[in-house]
Order: sequence, then C-alpha cells, then structure tokens
Amino acid sequence: MAQTITYREALNQALREEMRRDSNILVLGEDVAAYGGAFKVTEGLLQEFGPERVIDTPISEEAIAGTGIGAAMVGLRPVVEMMTINFTTLAMDQIVNHAVKLRYMSGGQIKIPLVIRAAQAAGLQLGAQHSQNLESWYAHVPGLKVVAPSVPADAKGLLKSAIRDGNPVMFIEHEALYNAKGNVPDGEYLTPLAKAEVKRQGKDVTIISYLRTLILAMKAAEHLADLGIDAEVVDVRTLRPLDTETIVGSVRKTHRAVIVEEDWKSVGMGAEISARILEGAFDYLDAPVMRVALAEVPMPYSKPLEQLAVPSQDDIVMAVRQIMGKA
Repeated sequence: MAQTITYREALNQALREEMRRDSNILVLGEDVAAYGGAFKVTEGLLQEFGPERVIDTPISEEAIAGTGIGAAMVGLRPVVEMMTINFTTLAMDQIVNHAVKLRYMSGGQIKIPLVIRAAQAAGLQLGAQHSQNLESWYAHVPGLKVVAPSVPADAKGLLKSAIRDGNPVMFIEHEALYNAKGNVPDGEYLTPLAKAEVKRQGKDVTIISYLRTLILAMKAAEHLADLGIDAEVVDVRTLRPLDTETIVGSVRKTHRAVIVEEDWKSVGMGAEISARILEGAFDYLDAPVMRVALAEVPMPYSKPLEQLAVPSQDDIVMAVRQIMGKA
C-alpha cells in the first residue's frame, strides 16, 4: 500500500517519525516552532514534541549552525532548518570549517550527526539573492554528505537516513517541489544515501538529473518516446558521495549522456558528473556528453526572464535530439 502525499508532507512525516523514535533528535531554526517553518515542513512538531525539542532561533545563521554543531558534540542529533540555502553563505565557517572538520581533526573522538535542511532554486520570483543553487559549493567539501531528493518518497526516505547518519549532511530541498505529490510507501522505510536510482529504463540515451530537473527529464523522456527515442532517466539523489557506478553503468548501456541541472554550468555538478562518465565510460560513448543548465546570470526577478533562465523540458528534448543526430 502507498499513500499519495506532497513533498512537504513527506518531509514532515520523516521528521515526526524520527523524533518519535529517538528523543535525542531536535529541530531548530527560524520560525520552525509556532509558525511551522517558512515552507511549513515543521508544522505541528511543536505541539507534539514541545519547545525543548522544536526551537525557534534568532535570525543569525552562523549561530543556528553553531548551536546545531554544539548540540551534536554533546550527543544530540539536531536537524537545523536554514530556510533557504542562500542564507547558509552566512554560516559557511561553521559548516565547512567546524561541522565537517571536527571528526577528522579530533581523530574520530568528536562526531557531528547534524542535518542541515535548506531549500533552494528558482520558480517563485524571489530574485537573484534568494533563488540560487549552491549544491556544487557543498558537494566540493570532503566529509559533508549532500542529498537532493526529487520525489516525495525519496524526500521522506532520504531525510530519515540522513538523520540516522553519523556525519554532517546538507539536505537540499527544491522550493518549487513542496506541493508536488507522489506515492509514498506506508510504514517504516529508508532510502539509502549515496545511491542513485534509474527512474526510467531506456536504451538510446541516459538523462542524468536531480531535484526538479528529474521531473522535467521524466516528461521529456515521455515526449522523446513519441519521437522514437528510448531515454533512460537516472535520479542522482545524493550528490556527495556520488554513485558513479549507477551513472556509468547506465551510460555504458545507452552510449550517450545528457546531464540536466538547475545550477550554473560552470564548475557545477554537471561538470563533475561529466568527468566521471569520461573516466568510466569513454570507450562506450557514441557522442560527446551534453549538459543542460541554468543560464550564466544572476536569477532575474521578472517571471518571463526567470522561466527563460532555468532549464525546460524543451531544452532537454532538444539536447537529446542533438546528441542522437536528430535535431
């Protein structure tokens, strides 16, 4: 049996179930308690778990991250909500220099089981400072796991796995997916970290994506099928550690790869995935790896310009047709 719920409800269920399971788990961040979170992911948690485990903080991202690190150091398992990933730039020192390094620099004596939840991306007309995709910043850092779910089932399963992991995890959500619905299994289940999934089988080309681009890729694959092109779609799900085996295995089967991301193309996740494909499947390729990415501009506020900047289903179809020599 499965239930059909939104991405937001799936995240809420994950938090609620984990907090019921382990009294050491607490949630903290701006407006996470009485207001239920900026995107309503933590709604109702204060009423069930009380103010000692669901804690509103001042607007001070460095202090929020530092408090989470301190709580983890004394044996708790904090889940920190940063509202949007844009604000984590104010907490980079705590995240990169402390959360990630303490275990390494203490010879394993200090563990930081910390989850940092942050929404990102465009689509809500929030302008250049509030619509960024910063996953490649965090995926660059050894010791920090970076997770990016696309569908409600994975949002729930991956968040539960992230909370149970013994390391700091940057858990990235997409602002435009919170109302997206999908089937979520009933009962207890976990989605493993560091494991990509083939969401659609195909034989002609592999489309590799994550977060909202997975939804676009699946729709593009349906359209391509009408054109006689059988596309396989891989959902990366965890950006670090990257599941190279699943990605390369798919490309070795289809012999072509199109990578789709909402981040800027320059030095982004697509560049890293492309390099992994060239290292592991160069002799299998029938065409150069292609990338579909965000326009290299700060995000426009204008709705029409915002839509032009982000990748679309048509962009994916065109890239696949080009790589197939059918444009």
